[in-house]
Amino acid sequence: MSATSGVTPALQHELPRESRPVERMVVRHTTQSVVTAAVMMATDIAAVWLALLLAFEFDIGLTRRNWESVQQPLAGSQLLISLGYLAFFTISLLLVSRQYGLYGQLQTQSILHEQRRTVQACFTAGLLLCGSMYLTHNVLIPRGVVIALVCISTVLLSILRGLWRYMAHRDYERGIGTRNVLIVGDSQLGDSLRQQMERHRRLGRVFKGFISLSGDISQPAAGTRILGNLFQLRHLIRQHFIDEIVLTERCGTEQLIELVGLARDLDVEIVAVPGVYEEASTDSPIFFMGDFPVVAIHRRNDKALSFLVKRIVDTVLSVLLLTVLAPLFVAVALAVKLSSPGPVFYVSERVGRKGRIFRLWKFRTMVPNAEKLKASLMAAHASNDILFKMKNDPRITPIGRILRKFSLDELPQIFNVLLGDMSLVGPRPPLATEVARYELKHYRRLEVLPGLTGLWQVRARHEPSFDQYIALDIAYVENWNFWMDLKILIRTAEVVVRGTGS
Repeated sequence: MSATSGVTPALQHELPRESRPVERMVVRHTTQSVVTAAVMMATDIAAVWLALLLAFEFDIGLTRRNWESVQQPLAGSQLLISLGYLAFFTISLLLVSRQYGLYGQLQTQSILHEQRRTVQACFTAGLLLCGSMYLTHNVLIPRGVVIALVCISTVLLSILRGLWRYMAHRDYERGIGTRNVLIVGDSQLGDSLRQQMERHRRLGRVFKGFISLSGDISQPAAGTRILGNLFQLRHLIRQHFIDEIVLTERCGTEQLIELVGLARDLDVEIVAVPGVYEEASTDSPIFFMGDFPVVAIHRRNDKALSFLVKRIVDTVLSVLLLTVLAPLFVAVALAVKLSSPGPVFYVSERVGRKGRIFRLWKFRTMVPNAEKLKASLMAAHASNDILFKMKNDPRITPIGRILRKFSLDELPQIFNVLLGDMSLVGPRPPLATEVARYELKHYRRLEVLPGLTGLWQVRARHEPSFDQYIALDIAYVENWNFWMDLKILIRTAEVVVRGTGS
């Protein structure tokens, strides 16, 4: 089983040498699914250990005489032997579960099929454990503990599978973790695939539109949405934050080479329905997109592991900050409520990663009718800038000026970080009116989660230049690493302490 970060081996000979991607160890899944599988395996191991503790408790609770039989395998050299049996059961369970596809993409299986496979995996691993104990003539470990271990493991793992599925589907409904898809070819096959994506959100894919191979987009098929042709693909990928392109019709070899080159430049995956490219399906593994089998032609360089670590750091730090700053939240809320009429919080719809709309929370620092006054202020100052910022904005309340000076109005956005709408560090979350005036190059900044703070906030917050803040945000997206995040967080703390906010 092999794959590459570019085209599949069967198509390598069709590419010029300078266009051939570097080969990698391939795998059936992307980096993201590998990371997910690793996390699922870790939780399964924890569940098995918990099941062992409960099994001992259950067996000891049956009769006090069992305590002596339990002590024997837990003493001296027998402890190592008992741990060896536990490791054998755990490894067997992981291998069987992997063979059954339980560490693959959850959305490709029905819940009943998944639960049945989970039960089968646990019982199979249990039979292997019993067989190994029989062959080695082990009589010290109570059989009641073994039976309880297998049964409790089955229950816990079934619950875990249900939780994984629930969390994945909940995120998909909110637009988190989904993949934006373009379908090349507006044939009946492509339309059937579109219908399945739109009907089943559990697939984790969002259909964005069709790409016409004929070049004629004036007569779209009934019920379809043709966005453009191959010549417009680069623009469409950027504009719609495309993650995946599905080929349902065959295009020429030169077009395919250009398509793969474009996918490499923009870090987009390409898959094809088997039969569209017979030479691609020979060596490439087949996986399912709902009911449709597909093969990979180009795999993206997924940064799922880095994003996972960043997400974990965001979650841990946001929980700590909310805990430590709880008294400050209460004090600020009371100050806002008592100082001026109106709500405590200001809620604004912002554009997040891949264009997803979310509700951003801040402490209110302006008068309640601030949005209505904005148009008159812009007209009075003859301002048509995408970013509108006044040095002495009359809409800001007295307490609001203090909150802005120390950036305290931004504190509720920690909840947005905890919910996954934002990160602690990232580009500034824009308004929809700003995004509507974006040029193609500006969409680059929407490829990552927006941040509570970022390069623009710590370097040029007092400069309302749209070009400058876009340049800083794009620089962050293209050069992101953990050290950069750490430096920005330290600089942000300095800004807050010195009171040099807006």
